Amino acid sequence: MAKARAIVKRLKAVRNVRKITRTMELIATARFKKAMDRATEAAAYTQKISEIVSDLSNAALTFSHPLLEGRETQQNCALLILTSNRGLCGGYNGGVLRLANRRMQEFRDEGRTLSLEVSGKRGLAFLRFQRESIDQAYTHFEEKPTFDEVDELASRYVSAYIAGTLDRLDVAYVRFESSSRQTATIETLLPIGQLQESAAEGLSVDYEFLPSAGEILEEIVPASFKARLFKCFLDAAVSEQISRMVAMKGATENAGEMIDSLSMQYNRARQTQITSELSEIIGGAAALE
Repeated sequence: MAKARAIVKRLKAVRNVRKITRTMELIATARFKKAMDRATEAAAYTQKISEIVSDLSNAALTFSHPLLEGRETQQNCALLILTSNRGLCGGYNGGVLRLANRRMQEFRDEGRTLSLEVSGKRGLAFLRFQRESIDQAYTHFEEKPTFDEVDELASRYVSAYIAGTLDRLDVAYVRFESSSRQTATIETLLPIGQLQESAAEGLSVDYEFLPSAGEILEEIVPASFKARLFKCFLDAAVSEQISRMVAMKGATENAGEMIDSLSMQYNRARQTQITSELSEIIGGAAALE
């Protein structure tokens, strides 16, 4: 009887866990759909503005923009790592942090000065455990990052790059490619010339500048960088929800399989108990005869 009671107690616990994981799966699914809509809407704008900046930077203009000019020596580098504030999202954070660790080691082996900035409590906890020195920490970016929040961060990078205190900016995050494919990656966002591969090769476009090419470049080049950085945050947000949705779906299915196994064990234990009780009754009846 004691074994059957233990199985019943464990069954109850597993059923409660399955309810929780199923609820979290549904919540992640709802958040994923909203985050995917935002990322999809931003993708077309980011792609087009990057193409325009690429065309302008490749054009035979007599002037340029500081963000388009690469440095001969990239001594002062910044690495921004985007992770989640909450767990239960599978290998989402692990993939980004592994790439970030390799890039950090590369910079240090080359003797560069590294400024480490981390978004997300999970990444902060991991890097602090690794005894890394973190220059900037952000925990306010949730599943709905706003452009104003990212703009404040991007404006600081732009000012630092123009002032010469920053030579390169890398961003480690999970890029959203489709609902079935997300890839942990590191992209170099500054100098902005690194983004020119997004433009179609061999395509020449003639532009008419009003009021002037200089004033337009002054506006559109920083806007391109800010849009690209914002898209990194959007991609990270939708990828996090997909990872959590998949992880919770797997946990729910595993809990269901465990419930089936425990139910079978309980039935066998109960059957054994009933058989034993019947044997005792029959034995007692035979002894009285």
